[in-house]
Amino acid sequence: MTTQGFTTDQFAPVREVLETQLTTGADIGASVCVHHRGEVVVDLWGGHTDAERTGEWQDDTIVNVWSTTKTMTFLVALMLADRGELDFDAPVATYWPEFAANGKAGVEVRHVMSHTSGLSGFGERIEPEDLADWERCVGILAAQEPWWEPGTMPGYHAITQGYLIGEIVRRITGDTIGTFFRREVAEPLGADFHIGLPESEEDRVSLVIPPKAADFGKVDPESLAFRTYASSRIDARAPHHRWWRAAEIPAANGHGNARSVALVQSIIANRGETGGRRFLSGTTVDRIFDSQIQGFDPVLARESHMGMGYGLSNPSMPIGPRACYWGGYGGSVIIMDLDAQLTVAYMMNKMELGLSGDFRGANIAMAAALATAD
Repeated sequence: MTTQGFTTDQFAPVREVLETQLTTGADIGASVCVHHRGEVVVDLWGGHTDAERTGEWQDDTIVNVWSTTKTMTFLVALMLADRGELDFDAPVATYWPEFAANGKAGVEVRHVMSHTSGLSGFGERIEPEDLADWERCVGILAAQEPWWEPGTMPGYHAITQGYLIGEIVRRITGDTIGTFFRREVAEPLGADFHIGLPESEEDRVSLVIPPKAADFGKVDPESLAFRTYASSRIDARAPHHRWWRAAEIPAANGHGNARSVALVQSIIANRGETGGRRFLSGTTVDRIFDSQIQGFDPVLARESHMGMGYGLSNPSMPIGPRACYWGGYGGSVIIMDLDAQLTVAYMMNKMELGLSGDFRGANIAMAAALATAD
């Protein structure tokens, strides 16, 4: 299937990979964008916006990117640290006093950034629509007891991380994280990415296409994974509802495309600047590579290696020593390699079961990486 957009000659293999995935049905609709050494070298889109293939994916089509949204929250936290307003080594309660309840006085901001705070799920079961109630969500998290000793192991904070980081941001700045991100990042860059989608943008949304249902029949109801996911009971059709798209759910409901995600996250690959604007110092970007935890994550059920927010090279994502990434439920992924000054973004609507990327994004990233090889 033919794609729209462009690549430089050097990065033409990326187009071949995307077109193959669209032709075989591995993808239904998708976009890919690559920045290299400060230049956009790939900006592609193609396929359809729905499973019935009745609408064509356009250059400005946007989609829920699930946990790829987390990379925007990490960036905001890094910006506040760069300004001296946030200390990753300080207790969360320094900024959010109520959070100290139930043995959490010693939980540090870096624990929240690295999925080690012990708050991978909500302490009481909530309905999906409750995720639109910010005060309720952060109130539950502030009051509950950690599920394990903070800092001792990773346990993916699939939904809760966004509220935790977001409330720290709100306590420091007085703004919601979606407002701060829009004013301080998206608008200055002209980046079409939204944490809380305005109704005016609804006609450009491609609704995600849910994957085949997972079999949870053998999952131990006492396991950390079950407790984490059952606490908010989200399914893959949540983004089909306007309440979800309108809310600020900063770990999971960002809407954008590969062009906007790559533009924002190229700030990291370029050690703090993009498009002639500086957002961070290089020293602050280097904090990403301060390894926070490495080991088996029982929520993700795989080995994990977390830096300051972003994922670092690990057995399931063998990227370079100065590269970082994260991906979203269903397959979206963003990778930044500082040594190569390379940013690779892949956003799509057809979901697979992976929680932080899958083979399709890996294929795109490999083609881009090989194009930079000498």
